[in-house]
Amino acid sequence: MTTGLPPIGAEIPCSRLAVNVPMQIEGTLLTADFRGGIKHRVDVNPDNPTDSVRLRTVGHRMSAELPDGGTLTIEQNDVDTDAPSTLTLTQKFPPAYELREVTSFTLVVERGEEEPLILVTKQPMVLLAKLTQFPPRGDLYQLEKPVELVHPDDPAKVMAVIEKFPVKVGGL
Repeated sequence: MTTGLPPIGAEIPCSRLAVNVPMQIEGTLLTADFRGGIKHRVDVNPDNPTDSVRLRTVGHRMSAELPDGGTLTIEQNDVDTDAPSTLTLTQKFPPAYELREVTSFTLVVERGEEEPLILVTKQPMVLLAKLTQFPPRGDLYQLEKPVELVHPDDPAKVMAVIEKFPVKVGGL
């Protein structure tokens, strides 16, 4: 019997493309196009082992070129120990899934000769998607709410905000 969910232990790499991402960095509004990928390892979801799996992020990196020649790089902070992302089968036929992807990351802002600005997510980024297959094939994920980024040494001061992150995942 197939559950419609990926097998436990599988590693699933997905390409990612987020175009016209609006964000503010130190009060400056800009848009950027991020390209890269993410890899998930499928784990048991003890809260709903029949219709859901947890997705542990085992690799996440995206980068964007800035108009002034600088670069932005999003990279996973470290190993995803608690696997907060979930993929839930909401309908067996035709298959329908709800994906809730939860990731913490570091954003490195590099501009010419300046020292790179290194920021971390204040709260994890949450992307939501309704899917008809997994892995996705060019499906659009949407940000649940804006993501605030802070300096690691001053977590009270928000230095950047990602307003939206419309990202196409897989099959690119």
